[in-house]
Amino acid sequence: MNFQLHDTATREVREFVPLEEGRAGLYVCGLTVQSEPHVGHVRSGVNFDVLQRWMRVLGYDVTFIRNITDIDDKILAKAAEQDRPWYNLAYTMHRELDRAYAALNVAPPTYEPAATGHVPEMIELIGELITRGHAYRAEDGSGDVYFDVRSWPAYGELTRQGIDDMEPAADADPRGKRDPRDFALWKSWKKETEPETAAWPSPWGPGRPGWHIECSAMAGKYLGNAFDIHGGGVDLRFPHHENEQAQSRAAGHPFASYWMHNAWITTAGEKMSKSLGNSLAIPAVLQDYRGIELRYYLVAAHYRSHVEFSFEALEEAATGFRRVETFLERAGYAAQRPSGLDALPEAFVAAMNDDLGTPAAVAVLHEHVREGNRALAAGQDVTGLAGRVEAMLDVLGLHPHDAAWAAGSSSADDRLTRAVDVLVAGLLERRAEARAAKDFATADALRDQLAAAGVLIEDTPAGPQWSI
Repeated sequence: MNFQLHDTATREVREFVPLEEGRAGLYVCGLTVQSEPHVGHVRSGVNFDVLQRWMRVLGYDVTFIRNITDIDDKILAKAAEQDRPWYNLAYTMHRELDRAYAALNVAPPTYEPAATGHVPEMIELIGELITRGHAYRAEDGSGDVYFDVRSWPAYGELTRQGIDDMEPAADADPRGKRDPRDFALWKSWKKETEPETAAWPSPWGPGRPGWHIECSAMAGKYLGNAFDIHGGGVDLRFPHHENEQAQSRAAGHPFASYWMHNAWITTAGEKMSKSLGNSLAIPAVLQDYRGIELRYYLVAAHYRSHVEFSFEALEEAATGFRRVETFLERAGYAAQRPSGLDALPEAFVAAMNDDLGTPAAVAVLHEHVREGNRALAAGQDVTGLAGRVEAMLDVLGLHPHDAAWAAGSSSADDRLTRAVDVLVAGLLERRAEARAAKDFATADALRDQLAAAGVLIEDTPAGPQWSI
């Protein structure tokens, strides 16, 4: 089957054809490390982690680059508020992000470049743009350098906008610009308000790179002038990705062949963000839910679907995932897990090949769990079914016995939850056997025993379901 993507640049579903057969280059815009990561941040990490896992299953040799922005106006402002060095804030928050990714089993990329480590490449790229007539030094003598949007006729093609319909760029003082929509490639050092450590030498004077030039330079260094997929949050399409594409192609680099954007997580209808004050930090969420449950909640939604976050929805997702775990506990985990395309149901493969259709893939997973539970109740062998369930969980990064979960979990609550799952499942199996034998007295006694322990049983067409 062919892997198809909904390319958000062309707005159509396209069959994925890598630039080089058997190899794929994937670049994802990472985070600006200014504060603790929240649920909205890690969604992108989880979505593109599933993408790179699936591409590897399909046989691609994937080079996955996900950057870190560790110098930025927001980082400087936040550090000043906290009276600490900006690099200390960025480093501390980067470590927090690493812990959040690890807690959700987001595999490390092939490489994770930081903006501050690639200033020479950015200066070189800016120089190319000036030479080609697509960038200029600010006319106010400040030392700022801007991209000249009107010099590039294709500007706006990614988001299908005309220049005159765009809002002015808000990343620098407009006094030195030829057009208010020109965006900053280099920002001169403001010695009255910025620390000396936040400036690098350049042909245009001391300063630091603009946000957009960072990703173009880092993508080019590690993936080459042309690569396959560029991803990131949908909020980055404009102006960030539009500007990335324009400056890269204006420099003569083909840049990305495909664009993928994950949607927002909202709370009360608004994008989850630090500025709105409605963020949910990962450590706080993980006090009540396991990382594997939060990952399942994020994976179960399509990457292009907006998710309205609520703890009720997270609880429902966690309960659903525990049913999967309970089935595997009862069936017995395979000593050596099956893997690869041959181990996966055709419907699962078709769903994943259809624009990374995780909701349909998760539905296939639960169909197998329900079938397995019915087979267990009938005393049938479920080795094949359990193997397919484990293979699907591996693809989604949700296998409970993945070493990453064991390494990231030291909570006694996790072990207690698993033990309760197994014990309740055993009592439910005994109750099912009693009902099948028309021994309703024993079945009712078992139900009462569970109720006394605070376990609510609900009989459904798919079998009994329980909750606390």
